[in-house]
Amino acid sequence: MIEILSITPEIDGWMFIIFTVLACFTAAFGVVAGLGGGIVLIGFMATVFPPVALIPVHGVVQAGSNVTRTIIAHKLVMKQAILPFAIGALIGSAIGGKIVVSIPVALLQAILGVFMLYVCFAPKITAGVPTGKRFFILGSIGAFISMFIGATGTILAPWVRGVSDDRRVFVATLAAVMMFIHGLKVVVFAVLGFEFFTYLPLMIAMVSAGFLGNWIGFKLLNLMNEEIFRRLFQAMLIILSLRLLWAAATRAGYV
Repeated sequence: MIEILSITPEIDGWMFIIFTVLACFTAAFGVVAGLGGGIVLIGFMATVFPPVALIPVHGVVQAGSNVTRTIIAHKLVMKQAILPFAIGALIGSAIGGKIVVSIPVALLQAILGVFMLYVCFAPKITAGVPTGKRFFILGSIGAFISMFIGATGTILAPWVRGVSDDRRVFVATLAAVMMFIHGLKVVVFAVLGFEFFTYLPLMIAMVSAGFLGNWIGFKLLNLMNEEIFRRLFQAMLIILSLRLLWAAATRAGYV
């Protein structure tokens, strides 16, 4: 079995198993905390995979995870959010692709990091109602930002949470909209010629493990109350905002 799993580039059979288990754990963590599972996973994957393979493989795993998460909780998804977000995402990715070299990534990371910290301590700014216009704007901005940095979920989460009184509705809706962001990313890499088939066994295993993790995560989420979820969500948002600022400082050469 270990020898069969060793056919995936960059990793041996044991690493194959480890990443599969991590996909399950981070999926469950992402449901319970509201966000952060994908960033934890890519942090581990970055220690092994080269950048040319890291982003597309992680993109497939996250797309698959969000699809299975949406399937599990499809009854909780805000249906009025899907079409406006999808249209906005298509427009945002098209615009972002045209000017991808025009904005310094470090500057964008710094601006978003500071703004997200502000959102953490002034959550009313993201409050509102789940209108089609709101999700169209979120889709446009989210897809645009995804062309520059990989923290799209961090940026979108507070705005989706702001129209979700129920933690389960928030998690389900965020998963539904994020599958469009990651799906577009996968399409772009496929058009660019990335050989996904080489990593197919690993991606299938990680997506399947992610399905199990999502199922476990929703079981745990049902046992939580809104206050505990709110505090955990805010803590993760602060950590990920600080991560953006650290990445900006590192890219700019300050650390």
